[in-house]
Parts: sequence; C-alpha cells; structure tokens
Amino acid sequence: MRQAEVVVYLSRSCFYCIRAKHLLKSKGVQFTEVAVDGDPALWDEMETRSGRSTVPQIFIDQRAVGGFSDIASLDRNGQLDCLLFPTTD
Repeated sequence: MRQAEVVVYLSRSCFYCIRAKHLLKSKGVQFTEVAVDGDPALWDEMETRSGRSTVPQIFIDQRAVGGFSDIASLDRNGQLDCLLFPTTD
C-alpha cells in the first residue's frame, strides 16, 4: 500500500502540533517534520504554501489540508485514510 508524502510544519512546544503528530503516528504514517520555531524563512515558507499563519500546517502529497482540527475532522469522517493511503487504480 502506497503512503502519501506527508509534511508537517510545526512548533516544538505547540499542543496541537503534538496531537497532530500523535494522530499520524497512530495510523503508522511516516512524515517529515519542519520545525518553524525561530526560523522566519521557514515560517514564511509555511505561510506561502498553506495560506495560513498558525501551526501545525499539514500537507499530504503537496496538498495543504490544514491543521490538527482539520485532519481530526477528516479522520472522524473517514476521509483521512483515503488521503494518506491512496489507491493506485
């Protein structure tokens, strides 16, 4: 089963960042962490890519899907797994 590329822009001390990481790990998802703490260039990159200025910002296969609340909602609706593990028909 193919796993989508997942990138999480985060701050190390952010509660919602920790929860987002926990949710992804609970699904067995490998992801790249981009810590934006104290790095204005990375923060700007995150804002440019996502259009948002809060952490975490999560990207699945280059698509901005939002923060923890957004992926938690996708998970409750049964849509997160489809994004994380797309079928190749």
